[in-house]
Amino acid sequence: MFDTLTLAALPVEDEALRPAIRTFIARHVAALPLDRRARSWQGFSADFSRALGEAGFLGLTLPKAYGGQGKGPFARFVVVEELLSAGAPVAAHWIADRQSAPLLLNFGTEAQRHKHIPAICRGKQLFCIGMSEPGSGSDLASVRTRADRTDKGWVVNGQKIWTTNAMHSDYMIALVRTSGTSADRQAGLSQLIVDLKAPGVTVRPIVDLTGDAHFAEVFFENVELGEDALIGKEGEGWKQVVAELAFERSGPERIYSSVVLLDAWVRHMQVARRNTAAALVGRLTTELATLRAMSIACTARLVAGESPVVEASIVKDRGTGFEQELPVVIADDLAAHPDEPVSEELYRTLMYVTHIAPSFSLRGGTREILRGIIARGMGLR
Repeated sequence: MFDTLTLAALPVEDEALRPAIRTFIARHVAALPLDRRARSWQGFSADFSRALGEAGFLGLTLPKAYGGQGKGPFARFVVVEELLSAGAPVAAHWIADRQSAPLLLNFGTEAQRHKHIPAICRGKQLFCIGMSEPGSGSDLASVRTRADRTDKGWVVNGQKIWTTNAMHSDYMIALVRTSGTSADRQAGLSQLIVDLKAPGVTVRPIVDLTGDAHFAEVFFENVELGEDALIGKEGEGWKQVVAELAFERSGPERIYSSVVLLDAWVRHMQVARRNTAAALVGRLTTELATLRAMSIACTARLVAGESPVVEASIVKDRGTGFEQELPVVIADDLAAHPDEPVSEELYRTLMYVTHIAPSFSLRGGTREILRGIIARGMGLR
C-alpha cells in the first residue's frame, strides 16, 4: 500500500563525505569532455570503479565483515549524488554495488557473500541483471528462460535482452523459471548467479541510437551451474526481484541523468550574458529540488528497513519525466536564439542526451508498469 512520504534530512555524518568525494572527482573526472560526462551512469570505466573501491566509496551500505564501509543508504545517496552531478563514469560497478551485493547480503548464503561482496566493494567483480526477455516486454513474470535441476546443480536454457553491460560483466544474476510454465506467472521463479564465461553463454552487444553499446542480448545453451548458483530458496525469485527494484528505482540516479546538460546550459547563458530563461531555470531547479527531497524521503524508508515499492515507483516515474523534458526545453531555448554561438561540446552533449532520453522511462521498469504499481498501491485497481 502507498504511504505518504515524510520529508527527511541527510544526517551530518553522511554530509561530511562530500569534501572527500569531491576531491576524488576533481582528480578523476574534471578533465573529461562534457559529452563523456553526460553519459555518467552509462559511462563505463573499470579503472575508475576500481579506484573508487580503493578509496572506500563502494560498498558504503555493506557490513565491514564483507569488505564494506558499514554505513547506510544516506551515505550512498551523498556519494552517488556527487558522482552523477559531476558526470562520473559509474556504469562498471553500478549494478553490483547498488543491487547485486545488497541482494546477496539479504538472500545469499555465507559462501556467496564471501565470494562476491568483498570483490564488489573493491570494484573487481562486475555484475549485470538478467530480467527482460524477448517477447515479454515489461511483463517480467512471464519469463521463459529455464533452469532444470541436474545431479550437479542446474542447466540453463533461454535468452535475456536489454542486459546492461553484460559484455563487460563477470556475473549475471538471472531471473529464471525453475518450475511450472510462464502461465504460472510469479510462482516457480528463482534467481541464479551465472558465470558469464561458462560454456554455453553467448553475449551480443546491442548498439543504440547514440552509437554506444551498453545493452546486450545473452543466450544460454545448456549452461551448467553448480547447486550453489541458487540465491535463497527455490521459487522465491519474485520476492527477491521486488525488493531489488526498490533499490533501483528510488535513488538519485532517476533524477540526475540529464543534470550535466542542465549545468552546461546555465553556464552557456552566463557566458552569453542572457537571463531571458531565468523563469524556466527557476522552474526546473524547483522541480529538481522537489524530486531530490522525494528521493531522500525514500532513502529514509530504506534506512528504516522498509521497502518503499510504490513510493520508489513514483520517484522514478516523475524523475524520468523530468530528465526527458530537459533536452527538449534546452533545445527549444537555444533554437530561439539562433544568433547566439553554441560551443561544439554543448551541442554534442545536447545531441547525446536527446537521443538517449527516450530510454530513461524504459530502464528499471517502463512508465506503464510503474503507474500500474502506483495505482494498485493507492487502491485504484
